[in-house]
Amino acid sequence: MAASNQKTILVTGGAGFIGSHTVVELLQQDYNVVIVDDLSNSSPIAIDRIRQIVGSQRADNLVFYQINVLNAEALGKVFEDHDIFAIIHFAGFKAVGESTQKPLEYYWNNVTGLMTTANVARAHGVKRIIFSSSATVYGEPAFIPITEDCPMAKTTNPYGETKAMCERILTDLFRADDEYSVVLLRYFNPIGAHESGLIGEDPAGIPNNLLPYVSQVAVGKLKEIHVFGNDYPTPDGTGVRDYIHVVDLARGHVAALRWLEGTVGTGTVEDAASLVGPTDEEGLRHGVAVFNLGTGTGTSVLQIIHAFEEACGHELPYVIDPRRPGDIAENYAACDKARTEMGWVAEYDIKRMCEDSWRWQSQNPNGFEG
Repeated sequence: MAASNQKTILVTGGAGFIGSHTVVELLQQDYNVVIVDDLSNSSPIAIDRIRQIVGSQRADNLVFYQINVLNAEALGKVFEDHDIFAIIHFAGFKAVGESTQKPLEYYWNNVTGLMTTANVARAHGVKRIIFSSSATVYGEPAFIPITEDCPMAKTTNPYGETKAMCERILTDLFRADDEYSVVLLRYFNPIGAHESGLIGEDPAGIPNNLLPYVSQVAVGKLKEIHVFGNDYPTPDGTGVRDYIHVVDLARGHVAALRWLEGTVGTGTVEDAASLVGPTDEEGLRHGVAVFNLGTGTGTSVLQIIHAFEEACGHELPYVIDPRRPGDIAENYAACDKARTEMGWVAEYDIKRMCEDSWRWQSQNPNGFEG
């Protein structure tokens, strides 16, 4: 096996969109990585592409198991076979619209999946967890830009509710046992792809999110982009969101891991959302820390479309549809805390996000299948 920093990170859902990019960043920082993924919404080709990106030496530090995190027995065997330092938990269903149609499946998979993973980990003495959360936990936010002190509100869909429930479960674990180290990362809108064009977002069926939909129109798979509402109180009337490059987001997970290790950032986090103390005698942090991961800049739907037109070199047809229920005019983050506490800042702008998305989509018009 190639030389590494000897720490082994378990990445559940590591073959997925954000998970695969995070695994690349972890391997490039010389961590050992164990991926657990049932491939229900991902492809084994992603694992091969990760190895291709990082090169043969670092690829030796990657192990993959096709396991559903609800399978406690199989998961337990992974912990027996590997000395896991920390868990990055991505595994879960993620389509907002689908969650409204299949609430039971979403609660079962996302909430029970986390509880099973945490329970097996606890049985093996692993109490460091970085959780893939979402800005959806803010519901209709009390103020914008959204800081981590913005109260969690009533979420607008079961997907968002599962993220809020999982945050509460992990927070209660620390309240019951102060040896726990938990980081809750609240994402805004991840887009883009790896600059190699080898990994990117590969949604099953019709995409639910804006960028993969735009890129599939650009490549000719879909006829036109549907813009939901152009009468919002925004500069061009379309909804404004905080889009973040998936590689920046992936690096945010590495920064969170370094923060847990006590190798970056300050000793404490002081805000209403977090319960964090100073580092222990080994330099490790304990508690629950909450971080927004976004750019802090809002971009409208039409701005995204026009940026993608520049990336792909031709105009993209779009139609204006009525507003969708529950959509709000604007939603973007304040990310000062991640910068000051973890030393992390998003580097890539919308132009780069669209260029990388187009490279992925044009080189892989049918995703990982060709």
